Order: sequence, then C-alpha cells, then structure tokens
Amino acid sequence: MVSKRKLFVASVFVIAAGLILISFFSAEKQIDFNADVKPILNKKCISCHGGVKQQGGFSVLFREEALAATKSGKPAIIPGHPEESEFIKRLKSDDPEERMPYKHPALDDDEIDILSSWVKQGAKWGDHWAYLPVKATELPDVDDQWIRNDLDKFIYAKLEEHAFKPSPQADRATLLRRVSLDLIGMYPSEKLAQYYLNSKDEVKAYEVLVDSLLASSHYGERWTSMWLDIARYADTKGYESDPNRNIWAYRDWVIRAFNKDMPYNQFITEQIAGDLLPNPTDAQYIATAFSRNTPTNDEGGTNNEEFRTAAVLDRVNATWEGLMSTTFSCVQCHSHPYDPFKHDEYYKFMSYFNNTRDEDVAAEYPLLKQFNDSLTTELDKLTSWVKTVSSEQAANKVKLFLKTGQPAINSTTADELQNAVIGNNNIALYFRNNAVARLKQVDLQGIDQLIFRYNSNRPGGKMSIHIDSPNGPVLASWPLATGSAYQNVYIEFKKQTGVHDVFIRYSNPVLGKSEELVVFFDWFHFSPQLPGKGKPGYAAYKKTFNDLLNAQVPTTPVMIENPAAMQRKNHVFERGAWTSKGKEVQVGVPGSLAYAMPKNAPQNRVGLAMWLTDKRNPLVSRTMVNRLWEQLYGVGLVETLEDMGTQGMAPTHKELLDYMAYQLIYKYNWSIKKMLKELVMMATYRQDSKVSEELKEKDLFNKFYARGSRVRLSAEQIRDQCLSISGVLSQKMYGPPVMPWQPEGIWFSPYNGAKWVKSDGNDQYRRGIYTYWKRTAPYPSAIAFDGASRVACSPRRIRTNTPLQALVTLNDSAYVDMARHFVTRIQQTGEKTAALKIAKGYSMMLYKPISKNRLKIFEELYNKALLVFRKDSKSASAFMGDPQKSVKAEDAALVLVANAMLNLDEVVTKN
Repeated sequence: MVSKRKLFVASVFVIAAGLILISFFSAEKQIDFNADVKPILNKKCISCHGGVKQQGGFSVLFREEALAATKSGKPAIIPGHPEESEFIKRLKSDDPEERMPYKHPALDDDEIDILSSWVKQGAKWGDHWAYLPVKATELPDVDDQWIRNDLDKFIYAKLEEHAFKPSPQADRATLLRRVSLDLIGMYPSEKLAQYYLNSKDEVKAYEVLVDSLLASSHYGERWTSMWLDIARYADTKGYESDPNRNIWAYRDWVIRAFNKDMPYNQFITEQIAGDLLPNPTDAQYIATAFSRNTPTNDEGGTNNEEFRTAAVLDRVNATWEGLMSTTFSCVQCHSHPYDPFKHDEYYKFMSYFNNTRDEDVAAEYPLLKQFNDSLTTELDKLTSWVKTVSSEQAANKVKLFLKTGQPAINSTTADELQNAVIGNNNIALYFRNNAVARLKQVDLQGIDQLIFRYNSNRPGGKMSIHIDSPNGPVLASWPLATGSAYQNVYIEFKKQTGVHDVFIRYSNPVLGKSEELVVFFDWFHFSPQLPGKGKPGYAAYKKTFNDLLNAQVPTTPVMIENPAAMQRKNHVFERGAWTSKGKEVQVGVPGSLAYAMPKNAPQNRVGLAMWLTDKRNPLVSRTMVNRLWEQLYGVGLVETLEDMGTQGMAPTHKELLDYMAYQLIYKYNWSIKKMLKELVMMATYRQDSKVSEELKEKDLFNKFYARGSRVRLSAEQIRDQCLSISGVLSQKMYGPPVMPWQPEGIWFSPYNGAKWVKSDGNDQYRRGIYTYWKRTAPYPSAIAFDGASRVACSPRRIRTNTPLQALVTLNDSAYVDMARHFVTRIQQTGEKTAALKIAKGYSMMLYKPISKNRLKIFEELYNKALLVFRKDSKSASAFMGDPQKSVKAEDAALVLVANAMLNLDEVVTKN
C-alpha cells in the first residue's frame, strides 16, 4: 500500500511540473533587438525616421531619439505600453493617412507582433554584434577525426547542424597549387613542389610546404597586392591630368612589412602615424604614404583647399572602410541612416587628419628625401654638431627640414596680392613688377632667417620683407639674384618675437609698368639660423647644410604634422559641403563603440593609431581575419568586406569570426603569418572542391564549407601564374614600376603627353604588382579581370565573368608571348611527339597527368592548326612574333595549343 507521504511527494511533483509547463507555454518570447527588431526598422522605418530624415521629429536610429518627444510634444514609444505608443498604433491603423509606413505596404502581422512585444518588454536597444568588443569564444563541443584544428570545430558544428558531411581532402597536386597561389600568388620552386608531391609523409610535407611558402620573399608581394587596393595605391595622381607620382617606395615598404611579418597593429600604426613616432626612421615616414595615396588635382583653375579637403575626407573614409569595414563616409553629410554614428563624430574623427602639411600642391610637398649612405653620414655629422653647439631639439628641427623641407609655407597660400597672381589659381605665387603678397600669421618667435625657393631671370630686381603691413617695419631687403632654374636663398635679419603677417615686396626699375611675370616662388621657410655661428667648423657645416638642401635625390610623398602655429581649426561641414562650416569641433572618436580612447593617448594621429589597435577595438581584428578568409575562399565570413554594419551581410559563422579575431590579438600577437598558417592547415581549407548534386541544391554558394571553394584567380595572379608556367618570370623585387606590353592608344594624357614606354629585357616579365598603375587608364588586362581602379579605397573586388576575360588570355599579345616561352620550356624537356609535349605542358601547369579525353581534344586542335600553318607560312611567322622570320609549322601549332591550355578553366581558377 502506497504511503500517504509518497502520495504527497508525487502530488507536489506533478503540480510543480504542471506549473513549469504552464509558465513555459505562457511566457512571452524575449525579443532580441539586433536579430528581430533592427532588421524591421532598417527595412521599413528608418528611411523616413533615421539619420537623414526625422519625419514628425521621430527617429529610430538611437534609443534616446526614439523615446524623445516628437513634434506632437509626446514620445511615440512608451516602454512597457505598446497600447499607448503612437508608434504601434500607427502600424495597426486602417486610415491610409495615419498608417505607417506611409504610402508603402503595411507591415505583416508577425512584424507588428515583434515590435509590439519589443515595446512591451521595455523597448530595449542593443549594440550591433560587430560593434561589441572581441571576447574569448567557447569552442563547439564536437569531435571527429576529420577536424585538424580548433577552427575546424566551428565549421564541423555548422555542418552537423545542417546534416552535411565534409568533403575528402583534395589530391596533392590540387593542394600544392591552391596553397601556393594563396600564400605567394604564384607557383613554388620546382624543388619544393617535388618534395611535397613525392614525400611519403604527406602530413609533415604539407606543413613544410606551408612554412616554406610563408618564408618566401614572394609572400610579401602576394599580400601587398591585396593591400594596395585598400591603400588606393597608384603611380599617378588622378583626376583629369593624372600625372606621374613617385610613390613606389611605399609599395616596397608594404612588401617588406609583410615579409618580416610586422605585427598588424604596428603595420597600421606606422601607416597612420609613422611620422609622429619618436625619432622616426625613413621607413616609418614612407609608411605614412598610405595617406598620401589620395588623388590630387593639378588641373588649372582648381582650388587647392577644396582638393586638400577632399584628400582628408578620403583618408577618413579609407581608414573606416579599409581597416574597420564600416561605411563611415555616409556620416560626412548627415548622421548615419542605419548605424549609430552621428554627423559631428565624422568631423571629430576627420580632425586627426586635418592638420598635415600637404596642400594639394603640384610638387606634392611634403616629400621625404631618401639620401644615400654618404649623404646620410653627412646629415648625421651635421645634426650631431648642432646638438653639441645648441640642443637636441634644434638638431631635430634641422634634420626634419633637410629630410622633408618642413615646416615650409607653400607660396600658393599667399593672399592680399598686388601685381601678383597664384598661377592657374593653384600652381605657385607669381610676381610682376611692384608686387606685394602677404603670408598670413607667421610664427616669428626666435626667428632670424628666411630661406625661400624661387626663380627669376630678369636682373635689377630688389626684394624686401615687412611685418604687419605692406609698409610696416622692414625685416630685410636685398637685390634679387637671377638664374635659369629655381634656387634657394638665405636671408638673415634680427631675431623676432610673436606671430605676425609677413608682407613680401618686389620692385625693379628696369621693368617700369611691364605686366610680365618675372619672379616665381615655390616655398618660404622661416627658421633660426644654423647654430654655432662663429665657432670653428661653422662654415663647413653651413656648406653641408646647403648641399643637403640642394641634393637631387629620390623623394616620396609623406605625412608631416603642422607645427602649433600652423594648426587648422576643425569644423562640421553642414550637409557635407566644405564651404559651409558649422560648429567647431576637437579631435575625437565615435562614442557608440562602447570603449574610450586609451589613457594617455595624445590628441593626434598617434592617439588615433592607439585607438585603432587597442585590443578593445571591435572592428580592426574582425576586419582583418575576415579579409584573410575572403582571400582564401573567395568570400568572407561576412561577405560585405566593406560593411560589417547593420546593412552589411550577416556572418555565416559569427562565432568563428570572433574566435579568429581573438586569436589574432591574444594568441598570435597580431601576426598575420601565424594566422594564415592556422587557416591553411584547416581540414576545411584542404577539402576537395568537387560539388555534388545535393550540395548544389542545398548550398550552391558553399556558405557552410562542405567542400573546397572554386575561385577565379585575381588579375595579378593570372598574369604571374602564366609568367611562372612559361618560365620567364623575373625574380627581381622592388624599385620603380615597369611597363610590360600593352596596345597603343590606351593612354591619353592631357597637358603632359605621357606615353606608355614598353620596358626592356626581364623588366617586362616582372610580377603584376610592379606594373605601372595609371588611375585613368589602368593596365587593360588587369581591369578585364576586375582589378581596382584605385581612385578610392577598394575593400574587395567583385568578380565578374565576361567574354573580355577569355579574349585577354587567348588574344592579348602578352599572353601569346608567354605561350611561346612556355613551348620553349616544354621543348627543353626532350619530348619527341606533339602528344607527349602537350601532356608534359599540362603536368607543368597543374602538377597532374592529363586525361585521355582532354589530350585528344588538344591533339585535334594541334592537327588543325598544323594544317593551317603549313598552308600559310606567313601566318605562322606572324603568330610566332616575327613576320620576316621563317618558322616551323609544328612550333606555331604547339604555341597555339599552349595558348589555349593557359586559358583552361582549371588554370584561371583555383580549385
């Protein structure tokens, strides 16, 4: 008989279970703002009630705005009370004049229920996942012999969730080609390839292969090719005239940085603020050319301040879009319509870049002079002497001026002109006779010297400089020397104090009332005289100073910060127009990213770099690991590399993305090589790319990675691979850009008549990264294969598939030339028959034997071509590159086959 106690316990258990079930079924589902609410607001509401428009005084961009009083005087959302919230009432209204969205389809019942429940639950806001700090992520609890490292666990867990099975590992030949193209962008050495293909221990051999590729000097070239799109690197200035720009030293800096595996946080820091680091090296100055890659406009009549400002805006946008996958450029004109960034925050951030010396002048100042070893030794001797006779601060100022020419006043900034003009409104200051010009607010504290650069060929002129007014106190006057070229002049005067307007006057009694332009100024530099005057050795060091100032050496545009007296004020631009300056702002970063500027960060670009590379920054590490993934698989875990915000694509594997971002910072200390090794060691990466009918139907775009990806190679990789296969690829690294063959008539260069001059010898066979890049006319075959124009930051290339691409690889003379060299390489193997030669060439390209069916197709092509060339020897000679030279029809036919082989899908695609 059951005891009463047991019955009581059982009853209690049943009642408790019933209450739990009741509460389970009656509890309202908790609404997730980012997952449930934000997509509805962005799609249906925010176009009228967001950063751009705030109809009725109502905005759903920020919580404080959404809960604030509208034009009616009452808030539209009352947390906890959807029945009292006008926001919900309007969604449900039957009156077409009242119902929202106005004059658009109504929300469906599910969407209204979600928003009603959200308001009922307190209308809680939430931060978008990408704007939350990167934290340690728990590994999925999965175990399978397929898994090779922790990254695979995230992929395997998602595959299990969708009832998919991973694919087997690809064959060695496919893996060899895949990982080589991914890590160095070209084929490996024959010795390394054969080691991997023939090793008995594939597991060990694969890791040796990966380590060898990462150690290759070609690794830096491959990853620099990716980075130059972000840095909008080009060898010209852009805009209409698009003249030459010597900035290739920056490209070489990036290659070296990748090769030595510079930590990514340092890599960013030196590019953003290398010039402001303690005792910056030449390399750190050159790194700042990242921000000097902006287009500049030399066209006559343009406003230098307008295009200086445009360059600054470009730097802001490139920093956000390229380094942080955020469409911050929207905020230039208004608060962001979809993401939590306010209008004035754009200009606070812009303030970090707004106080550099570049001013859109044709000479591209400031320029870093790259002295050779002997000149560097002379500079070191000079600065050591200045330090001894004066101070370290004085020595640093001398070094800065001799290396960069800064701080100098560009003559284009002169105003209050009399008998003077700014040539073409943007070139330089030009004087007629009896001319006057003002240099505004010059810091003369402790100054007793003016150095200026000018040109004049009319003798008899005299100059004077005055302070505070055209007829004010004279600092100095002197006869103006003449010459056929620009020269530097030193003018000494009594030591001055304070900040003054400086007026420059010129007169020449010989010229009378002539309207001729007779004096042309470049820049003005007010400074203390070289210290140590009167001491032994002074004359020699003064000569050294002048020799270094006049030295003709290579230069690179770099960033240099304005001194205190030349600092610009920073303003909000009303509606984004640079001429409509609103309230003044100070430097700052958006307050919505939930972490503050690091302590002790200076209010300059060093502080900005500290903020960017702070471990709490949610975007920089996520953006970089997403970009690495995209380079390997063709698509990022977040497909929109340019936008991780609320309007970007949702991540397919958010936890994996966060895990990798955390590993990059905390495990690998920002090492890109270590992160890449982890990625290519994954079982996921090594999978075969064959696709089954089931995967085609259920996962056509391979979002779950149940197979290896098939990706068309980049423009640079296609060219570099063909050069490698043909055996002519130049191993030369670094230096000025080259001009391989391209058709006549591609370039049309107004004002300067620049021409494409084909490079000689091995230079025409250098890697694609060294090809001269003209913004208005990029290398044609690169553009056909979706190369970026590099007018602005390009976070990702969108792949296309057009007939032009096949026309390039089949008909471009450069590729036909490579096919000829490829045949020469094949014939050197000693194979006797055409079939054996074709088979040998195929294995050279893909490291595997050719199938019988494919070989048959190429043999038929060979035989058809052979018949044609035997009948038409002139066509054979022309096809081989020299119409006057007699050639064998067999050789021409084999070149045609080789050309077709280089165009195979498996050659232009990474399987």
